Amino acid sequence: MLREAIYHRSCNNYAYAYDENTLHMMVRCKKNEAKHVSLLYGDPYAFIDSKWDFSKADMVKTGTDAMFDYWKIAVNPHFRRLRYAFEFTSFNNCETFVYTEKGFFDQPPTDDVAYYFCFPFLNKIDVFSPPEWVKNTVWYQIFPDRFANGDVSINPPHTRPWASEDPNRDNFFGGDFQGIMYKVDYLSDLGITGIYFTPIFKAHSNYKYDTIDYMEIDPQFGDKHTFKRLIETCHEHGIKVMLDAVFNHSGYFFDKFQDVVKHGANSSFVNWFHIHEFPLILEPIPNYETFGFVGNMPKLNTENAEVKEYLLKIGRYWVEEFDIDGWRLDVANEVDHQFWREFRQEVKKCKPDIYILGEIWHDSITWLQGDQFDAVMNYPFTDAALSFFAKDSIHVEEFANKIQNVYHMYPQNINEVAFNLLGSHDTPRVLTMCKNNTSKVKMLFTFLLSYIGTPCIYYGDEIGMLGDQDPGCRACMEWNEEKQDQELLNYVKKLITLRKTIPAMGHLGKFDIVEANPATNLLIYTKSHQTQTIWFLMNNSNEELTVPLPHDAPLTNLINSETVQHFVTLSQYEVMILGE
Repeated sequence: MLREAIYHRSCNNYAYAYDENTLHMMVRCKKNEAKHVSLLYGDPYAFIDSKWDFSKADMVKTGTDAMFDYWKIAVNPHFRRLRYAFEFTSFNNCETFVYTEKGFFDQPPTDDVAYYFCFPFLNKIDVFSPPEWVKNTVWYQIFPDRFANGDVSINPPHTRPWASEDPNRDNFFGGDFQGIMYKVDYLSDLGITGIYFTPIFKAHSNYKYDTIDYMEIDPQFGDKHTFKRLIETCHEHGIKVMLDAVFNHSGYFFDKFQDVVKHGANSSFVNWFHIHEFPLILEPIPNYETFGFVGNMPKLNTENAEVKEYLLKIGRYWVEEFDIDGWRLDVANEVDHQFWREFRQEVKKCKPDIYILGEIWHDSITWLQGDQFDAVMNYPFTDAALSFFAKDSIHVEEFANKIQNVYHMYPQNINEVAFNLLGSHDTPRVLTMCKNNTSKVKMLFTFLLSYIGTPCIYYGDEIGMLGDQDPGCRACMEWNEEKQDQELLNYVKKLITLRKTIPAMGHLGKFDIVEANPATNLLIYTKSHQTQTIWFLMNNSNEELTVPLPHDAPLTNLINSETVQHFVTLSQYEVMILGE
């Protein structure tokens, strides 16, 4: 075996407390080299006749990506502390050795536990404990100006008639809180149990990521009284509400930045921002730090004590006064870790089960240590799913490798609340990416709503709306049922119902890839819980496929309730969900 490929570290996704009694251990090795892996483990203080007393347990290979196999096990140390190592047996039993923190040995060392990996103590306070309710939540992202106009009396100046023109960076269509309240029954009927709003605070733009006043709702959406009624209406329908906080930067017309614009270096707020020199220059590149190089989005200095207290007050206020259920944090990776640690402490004091979600597009393990975020937007999942199902830029084996890598990137208790999405206000719409192929969209929604984590649907994707990259993806919601794809809508409803009613399909189900055949682009995976297993068959090709079933017993197509046996025929781009 290639020993250089074997890897473990006593932290992060390789060794962690799943709950107050259980440790999860994972080790990595080169693909297809290990026939068997065991965990050797014991209490660091347990010696018999001067020899360390340890136990041995079989590990399970939980996945394979392009280069590595991943082996995992759950153990319950009696005294909540552990020393451990891994015993590898190669194929053909030609090689057996022990992998420890100090290297490789032919036999397990027993004279001293210092050779071994160490999990010093399972302290309850260190267990990553995200909100339990998130695991069962199906989210729906709403861009407020474009969802529904319920009160024309508060339309901003120059509001266009609903859907009368294509969306752009400057036009307004009058979407508001009252309109959302009128459509809560639609969301409830769809099966939605959480709404994620893009920013609602007073701002200059239609997208509201250029905040003017963090303490005030933008008047085009309504007032605080209306917002409180919206929260209450959502809660009455079993729907949680998550707001978008932009703490990385403010808008150009934020009063503190305007003071700097007016008074320059003499402003009492000059240290609220990262300003290199005066006078301020916006173009072509600002001489102060911003989001990207966008001059109307000056970056806030979250290391400044006044800025920090101001933003922490915002975090507390909307939880205490309006009982929101979550904060989505924009450009979260560019804000210092210490600020997020304090932010978590403050908002969790107000509401211990509030969901804290960071917008990060890359490996985010440093923000997911239990002291900052509960989850991040799972864009590695998004990239893999869209590359395979929508864009056809990778074949099924590459997709399986990518998803297995995503699956093993974080601890299980993080995966269970990961925010999985296919599209958002920042990306082209799903149907557009699928080149108007609704069958591909069905495969994407099936994978989204059966995968581990908490899924999110971008408004209108469930009815087949089209739209290119921002701003094209921000069109007005189509409420004319004759222009909606009702078949797709009913399919998504069915998937959400299955997720809610079948434990194996929901967050309790264990995910396994059974087949990823590059010759046919056939994907088969299972979700299993206790004695129940569900098979997902996806033919991501333009050829009809005949697929033998996993066993001879009859299976039920969970979408149309038909019984199948022995084999099934999948049309091009067809998905089938089969249960016992």
